Amino acid sequence: QPQLVESGGGLVQPGGSLRLSCAASGFTFDDYSIGWFRQAPGKEREGVSCVSISEGTVLYTDSAKGRFTISRDNAKNTGYLQMSKLKPEDTAVYYCAAVSGSCPPPNYDYDYWGQGTQVTVSS
Repeated sequence: QPQLVESGGGLVQPGGSLRLSCAASGFTFDDYSIGWFRQAPGKEREGVSCVSISEGTVLYTDSAKGRFTISRDNAKNTGYLQMSKLKPEDTAVYYCAAVSGSCPPPNYDYDYWGQGTQVTVSS
């Protein structure tokens, strides 16, 4: 059974950093691109970034430019989102998702989704 489990969320002060992890199981991780999304209270889900099978990266939102870095470790079946210079507006539930093939547009229907991890940026 395909499964994605996020971890690494928490409370961080503005300007701080967090690294989110996305542990995958139940499918061939190497054949899937991994995306990160977030949803803030009262807002629609927003795509953050995607890392492809070939480890090319796509940024879905300009707000993450220069602050967030997506990566993957196929040996560990795990995707990562390194977040730095965090701002209060980054507060959201962060989800990872997997899609077969290359990184699609952010509104594409990914195949598998995790349950999410809460990130709160506050002093």
